[in-house]
Amino acid sequence: MWLPTVVAWLLLAPVSGQTVSEPSQLATPFQEQVDRKLELPVAEQRRYAALLKQALFDAGFAHASAQYVILVDRNALVQAAMIFWKSDSDEFTFIGASQASSGQPGRFEHFETPLGVFPHGLENPDFRAEGTRNEFGVLGYGQKGLRVYDFGWVNAPKGWGDGRQSVMRLQLHSTDPELLEPRLGSVQSKGCIRISASFNRFVDHYGILDGEYERALAAGQTFWVLPPDRESTPWSGRFLVVVDTRRDRRPGWSPKPHS
Repeated sequence: MWLPTVVAWLLLAPVSGQTVSEPSQLATPFQEQVDRKLELPVAEQRRYAALLKQALFDAGFAHASAQYVILVDRNALVQAAMIFWKSDSDEFTFIGASQASSGQPGRFEHFETPLGVFPHGLENPDFRAEGTRNEFGVLGYGQKGLRVYDFGWVNAPKGWGDGRQSVMRLQLHSTDPELLEPRLGSVQSKGCIRISASFNRFVDHYGILDGEYERALAAGQTFWVLPPDRESTPWSGRFLVVVDTRRDRRPGWSPKPHS
């Protein structure tokens, strides 16, 4: 999905609270609030923690401060978005996982979701879905008011033609609740990462990716895109990490969507 022409984003300062005293405490509300959950075995949690640690190291962020991180496995047989907490000593705690959808190559202007670490900052301001349908009657960004996380223009492999690197706008966002959300767990998008509405609300409410926004708030800036009832934590993060486990069979904990 693409960035609207005009985004007004410095309007209203939210009133935020902090009710989470330990990072791992978010695992409980995740289980209660997020649907399309995936129950990863402990061995898989450790495998993904190792992949996340290596990706951050390779990108030069090995010594980043303690924070939450979103990890996506773009493998066609997984298609999952996960939340981890990274400690100052580079230990990783699994919070939860849910079905997602990444890029589906094979059609014009469809990209393969790029691998790597993508910082989430203020230079590409987030916005909220307007709840309007496209020419196919689809709510591309999902229900009105859901947040669209923007990571700017990134290099990505074209899913058509010569397959060379080109540029796409990488975003993390919800999708049509009736037509497309049931397909989460399979490749579906033009290159962005689709998530469920409940996963979106969870990330938004607890400020999982709002590290840069939090620092700007502390410096006196205001942002209309931040919800007034949010419960931010001291570990708001700033990294979306995309990996590919290159599996050749679907794991039992990641069922194929029924739709």
